[in-house]
Amino acid sequence: MLPLLITIFITVLDQATKLWVRVDFALGESREVVPGFFSFTYLRNPGAAWGMFGGHNNVLTILSIVMLAVIFIFRRSFLSDTWEHRVALGLMVGGIIGNLMDRIRFGYVIDFLDFQIAGYHWPVFNVADSAICVGVGIYIVSSIWLSTHPLHDQRRVKESDAPSETKPE
Repeated sequence: MLPLLITIFITVLDQATKLWVRVDFALGESREVVPGFFSFTYLRNPGAAWGMFGGHNNVLTILSIVMLAVIFIFRRSFLSDTWEHRVALGLMVGGIIGNLMDRIRFGYVIDFLDFQIAGYHWPVFNVADSAICVGVGIYIVSSIWLSTHPLHDQRRVKESDAPSETKPE
């Protein structure tokens, strides 16, 4: 249930913020929020992250659908039943769906979160992009932690030592 709730929340938040930007900003308009650090800037990204594969919207749309199918079909083989993995799943799926909705409706993804850090201008992104990155990060860190943490090994041993549910003959 948790991944579904997070997926819905991220998808709605992503689409609501993109609607706000489409309605209240002119394309290319930038509004500084924290001088020299953060602005809202309305851009249309016809590609993937950092504008890679621009102009290949159909391929990126198909790739998004395939990724959703792979995640759904194989989730039990790479996700454990921990709250960290459930949160990561919800974030990743919500982010993929948010950007997929843009690709299908507009042929591009709406980006608007614009950061400058130490003079470096980070590529503009959106809520869906953030959710995907945070979800992948949580998945990687928690997978490493779960595979190396002694309590995880003890839990696995206890489960394997549990009596089977077969009836005595």
